[in-house]
Amino acid sequence: MWLERGSFLLNDLGLKKHLKPGYRSLFHGPPGTGKTLTACLLGKSTERPVYRIDLSMVVSKYIGETEKNLKRVFDQAEHQDWILFFDEADALFGKRTSTRSSNDRYANQEVAYLLQRVEDFPGVVILASNLSSNMDEAFLRRFQSQVYFPIPSEESRYEIWKGIFSGAMRPAADLDLHQLAQDHALAGGTAINVFRYGALRAAARNETVIQVDDIRKGIARELQKEGKTIPTNR
Repeated sequence: MWLERGSFLLNDLGLKKHLKPGYRSLFHGPPGTGKTLTACLLGKSTERPVYRIDLSMVVSKYIGETEKNLKRVFDQAEHQDWILFFDEADALFGKRTSTRSSNDRYANQEVAYLLQRVEDFPGVVILASNLSSNMDEAFLRRFQSQVYFPIPSEESRYEIWKGIFSGAMRPAADLDLHQLAQDHALAGGTAINVFRYGALRAAARNETVIQVDDIRKGIARELQKEGKTIPTNR
């Protein structure tokens, strides 16, 4: 709504005295639940470029470098009609530490600098985080909205699997997508990774049918990334 009507509020109704021109939103939830996709779709629906910044790549171990990297981003975007999308926001926007060392002091300065630039930015800023509890409380107060992206419901997971298998690669006759959706609470991005793994195994056999074992091993690989294991009876 802000992307579509913000200019009307600020300019036509003359609310610049009361409202800052920018808008800040936090997208939070488990990996693979559609945070990045949603930011892209917002850009597409409003015909605005989405400028994605991977904070895990921007943050530097060298004192002062992170601030310089961020300054370049904001200076370039200041007068552009971009949506700034900060991915992996936990890398920098995490809870600030007590200043026990000079490195802690500089890290806190970088967060403070970014807080100020985000607050002063006249456009839309979206941050993506896996856990909102990781975020600094002082920063959370600066958000106009927080949107939670949950793991899809069982019904939604079935629709995701059905959509994934709508192409040339088909599920084996004994691969029950309803049961798959019921047994495994996977995010959409994770399901796609499982499918990719199964498709590669099928292709290695010169087949276009993905077997139950392909999916089982694909799920096991994804769970290993999270330090989990798949039940042996499935």
